[in-house]
Formats: sequence, C-alpha cells, structure tokens
Amino acid sequence: MAQLKAGTRLKSAVCNTEVMIVAAPAEDVDVTCGGAALIAMGEEGGGAIADDAKGGTQIGKRYVNEAGDLEILCTKPGEGSLAAGGVELQIKGAKPLPSSD
Repeated sequence: MAQLKAGTRLKSAVCNTEVMIVAAPAEDVDVTCGGAALIAMGEEGGGAIADDAKGGTQIGKRYVNEAGDLEILCTKPGEGSLAAGGVELQIKGAKPLPSSD
C-alpha cells in the first residue's frame, strides 16, 4: 500500500502502461496494473499479466474508483487493467453538456 499524491507518475511492472495520478484519497491505497503493483518511472519491472487483469488501458482516459476519490490518467496504453484495492477502475465518463433549448 502506498500514499499517492496528485502529479505522481507511475508505470506498470508487467506491461507498457504509464499513468499520472490526478486525484488521490487521503489514506493509503493499493493500485495495480495487470495484477502487479504500480512502480516508479525509473524502476525495472518484470513478470506476467494476471489472467483476471487483461482488460487493457486506453491513452488519454481517466480511470476512477467507485468512491470517486481516486483518479488516474493513462499517459501510455498497455495490456493490463488498472485496479485499486482489488477492484477494477472504470473509465470516467464525460460530463453532460447543458441543454441549449
């Protein structure tokens, strides 16, 4: 588990995914990609993507947890899926525009 803060750049240990933390909860959170914990940009990873974590990431998409207090921006796509606390993160939907009636 790690204390995350906005602006931190991390990468997956098992695929090409790179992310930036946009918003983070005050408490520690365990964020994974492909079933393995995210690592700092300069660190070396290794291993294989877990079978239940092969959903992939999309560049430019923001991923959020159910509570909405964790938001992660994908800066480089990969084959692994992002999860926090063992629960897969979902792509944040666009805010609806006001009607022009």
